[in-house]
Amino acid sequence: MAQIFAYIVHKGGVIDDTAAELAVAAKKIDASSAVTAIVTGSGADLDTVCQEAAKLYPEVWKFDNQALAYPNAEVIRKLLVDVLPKDAVFLVPHDTFGMDLGPGLSIKLDVPYVPDVIEIEAADGSTFKMVRQEFSGMAHTHVACDLGSGGVITPRPGVFQPEEGAAEAGGKVTDKSGEAGDLSARRRFLEVVEAEVGDVDITKADVLVSIGRGIEDEENIELAEELAEAMGAVVSCSRPIVDAKWMEKSRQVGTSGQTVKPKVYMAMGISGSFQHLGGIKGSPFMVAVNKNPKAPIFQVADVGIVEDILEFMPEMTEKIEELQ
Repeated sequence: MAQIFAYIVHKGGVIDDTAAELAVAAKKIDASSAVTAIVTGSGADLDTVCQEAAKLYPEVWKFDNQALAYPNAEVIRKLLVDVLPKDAVFLVPHDTFGMDLGPGLSIKLDVPYVPDVIEIEAADGSTFKMVRQEFSGMAHTHVACDLGSGGVITPRPGVFQPEEGAAEAGGKVTDKSGEAGDLSARRRFLEVVEAEVGDVDITKADVLVSIGRGIEDEENIELAEELAEAMGAVVSCSRPIVDAKWMEKSRQVGTSGQTVKPKVYMAMGISGSFQHLGGIKGSPFMVAVNKNPKAPIFQVADVGIVEDILEFMPEMTEKIEELQ
């Protein structure tokens, strides 16, 4: 099997949860492979990130360059083409950066590209069956992919969960900065525009009651607010609620909204698109309520309830209040 590499996403000296998830996905491809983590960036925080990555991977390649201070996919693509072996299998999370990086990288390396993967199964030799979701999760696509000569795969964040208490890898960090070639680019980083924080900061909440299309009408948001008050929670939402102008953008969870890390996440009438799930980190205890039994959210929920949220939420609110 070709050598496997995983790209480590990090911010402010802290590695993303997807770092551990990619290690799990890599083992699905080859359990005996010594997977190599790739860490790019610039500054003092990079050493901290590398040491954290070394707890998950047996080997870490560090690339420290001012041109890599911001994860510009155009720049990092050029770097990877220079340093990856010809038959490398490269994993990067299926987030906005991964979607920007992956397609072009697969073309440059002349290898298969499989995006938004939710399952990987060995099929025959170097051929693997990878499962993707289509039509907002309503259909599954099974893709046969030969990785014998390499490939670029973007696993969906939050799917390949690591086991609790996994042993640290005790990996070695190798500074490969000198191997970087020309890192010039036609586009350049200007600034980060932070999402507005409204009257409530959902990123700090331990418990979220999050509503989606199933709320049906703006007036019904009151039901979610009553449930949240009974639970000591905060109300958040998916993108359709913000698009309808029923709630502020600061309440939106997802790749185009806020990234949250609660202890408990109540998904009320939310289908479970990867854009929404991409904004949920830290493996919270997730309860999903949806009247569609085939909703994708049930595949990641700890507890799934097939019910109309307009009937469920008042009932749950009443039961909680009875216990107080």
